[in-house]
This record gives sequence, C-alpha cells and structure tokens, in this order.
Amino acid sequence: MLLKDKKILITGLANKYSIAAGIASAMHREGAELAFTYQNERLLKNLEPLAKEYGSDILIECDVASDESIDQSFLELSKKWAKFDGFVHSIGFAPSDQLEGNFVDVTTREGFQIAHDISSYSFTALAKASKPMLNEKSALLTLTYLGAIQTIPNYNVMGLAKASLEANTRFLAASMGADNIRVNAISAGPIKTLAASGVKNFRKMLSQHSSRAPLGRTVTTEEVGNAAAFLCSDYASGITGEITYVDAGFNTAAMPLTEIVDS
Repeated sequence: MLLKDKKILITGLANKYSIAAGIASAMHREGAELAFTYQNERLLKNLEPLAKEYGSDILIECDVASDESIDQSFLELSKKWAKFDGFVHSIGFAPSDQLEGNFVDVTTREGFQIAHDISSYSFTALAKASKPMLNEKSALLTLTYLGAIQTIPNYNVMGLAKASLEANTRFLAASMGADNIRVNAISAGPIKTLAASGVKNFRKMLSQHSSRAPLGRTVTTEEVGNAAAFLCSDYASGITGEITYVDAGFNTAAMPLTEIVDS
C-alpha cells in the first residue's frame, strides 16, 4: 500500500461528492491514517459519517481565516499525533458575487482579498503552523484549477487566487525542501462539487471540457484521489513544486481534434 504507516491531515472535506472525499477514500485504501478539519459545527455534521467511513475519529475545528484557530487546531492534533506526514489543502472560496459577470465590473477589493486569503494564503498558514510536527519526507498537497493560467468565464477572481496558490506551491517547495518536505499541487478538471456549483454556467463548462479533452470526458474524484495518494507517497519522493494536471488532457488541447479531422 502506497501510504502504509503514513498519517495525513485532510482539510476541506465538505461532503461525499467533494474532491477531498475522493482523496480521503484513495488514501484510506492505500493504508493512511487520516485526520480531518472542519470549519464550523454545521459542516461537522456532514463530516462525521464520512470520517467514520475512512476509519477516523480525529475531527478538529479549524477556520483558516483565523491564525488563532489554525494554531489551536494543531495543538488539538498534537494530542493525537505527536508527528505526522503531511496534509491536503482542499480549501477555496470567493464571495458568490465575484463569480458571475464581467471580471472588471464585478471584482471588489474585499472580494479579491477574501479569495486570496482563503484560497491561497491559508496553504502557507497551515504549512507554517504544522512545520514543527511534520516528519521528514512529509508531503503537502493543494488543489488548483486551469483558471490559474487561462481565463474561464465567471471564474474571475478565483483564477487570480489559484495563480497565487500555484506560485505559493513553488515557493513553499523551495522553502521546505531543506527539511525534505515536498509540496505539490493537482490541477483537476471540473467536477460536480459543492464549491463548483458557485460558478455560473458550470454545466456548460463540463460539456466544453468533454468535447475538447483528448479522453473525451471529465474526470472523477477517484482519479484525482489516486493521483493525490501517489504524490503524497514515497514513490513520488523526487517530485516537488509541481502542478500535476488530472483533467483528461484538457489543458493540452487548443481545440477538439475531431473538428479538424472531420472537416
């Protein structure tokens, strides 16, 4: 098993349809011992049965908008695990009014700050707070999207936040490499999740993705989970600072090949 004897903390698991759930499932299958964070009591209700399914009873409140909450969460985790082997950052947020309409018209200073704080800075904040507890050969993983490097309708300020997150991944990899801690990101294709539902016309994005991707389809949370399990395992010991695309090849294709072949 890829993650036997590994202890991994997973953040941002909202429900069974989330990408974080696919990651948790794959890591549990590969032998990892898991712990989870939740933002508030409302989300805890959804998390409890899932954590039980993944063999975990370590559920810790953590609001990444608060440094005090982050510090407290790792203090609580230290009561269960003196050391652990990395975490998955599956957290992203922008106010809903930022995710609909013409970018220059709808973007506000507050919306911009919130998107970058929650979606990008929180990765650094978690890394900083957890560093004293991380074992050598630990792996940190975050989730990004193609909107970091290409414009996506209605994705707006989240694209800028994901661009920040990808740069964050590289700088963290350089910063933590001396301690033999790896930092990577997965750029997943669009998947029907609670977070994605906040982007207007998301269903049309799924259709466009399937028509252009070389594999002719979208991807599943299981496929993202499998990649995550590999990247957090010792089999990926030489990989850090990378953005790995799990998107059925969509990012490599400028247009559907069939449009040229059939014309």
